[in-house]
Amino acid sequence: MRFQDAVRDGRAVVYAGVQAEPVVARAAALLADATAEERLLARAVMNGESTDPLVWTTMFPRLFAGKQGGTARTRSEAILAASLEVADRGDEVRNQLRGALVEALTATLLARRAGEAAVRRERRILFDGVPAEVHPYDVTVERQGSAEAYDCKWGARGINADVLHQLDDARAHAADEDDHLSVALVVFDAELSCRVRLARESAPSAGTGLVTIETLDTLAGSPA
Repeated sequence: MRFQDAVRDGRAVVYAGVQAEPVVARAAALLADATAEERLLARAVMNGESTDPLVWTTMFPRLFAGKQGGTARTRSEAILAASLEVADRGDEVRNQLRGALVEALTATLLARRAGEAAVRRERRILFDGVPAEVHPYDVTVERQGSAEAYDCKWGARGINADVLHQLDDARAHAADEDDHLSVALVVFDAELSCRVRLARESAPSAGTGLVTIETLDTLAGSPA
């Protein structure tokens, strides 16, 4: 089993520009240290239904009830501002930014456990005698004997048979080579929504971990 950078085709070039948007890194850094309620705020705002800050401060009053300048309130205000910046984009750009954000957040949390040098983005995994997947894995942890591969989604609707097959096939091919590869989905959505979606899919998922908005901090603690 070996890793390789994704092909620099047109899609990769365009998406690299999306990943480089300053709001992606800023939001990922904020959400890496956020509470569960702050992450729910970010998800709700970034869905784009309203860009009026008052709507969200009213809907999440506990996050903005502290003294002005307090650490918790300051972070909530920063998360709201970054989320509104994403929400204010058009549908297509907003979707791309949200996907890039989940990848950046995943990489940030994984680096706290595995170290920044081991965490890579947009990588292909190659196996002897097996055609390489066209689409790269969003985030990988590349360490001898304990590699990990993650596919990142904004919402449960992004879970589909192609994704599940790709992750399960990679895990199985690694096992065929007497190597170990942990695979998982990271979905910035509620676990219940993800479980319902998975139950509708016939593709194999028993060997694939699931990290949801409630369990994101496990990425920094132990493999999913």
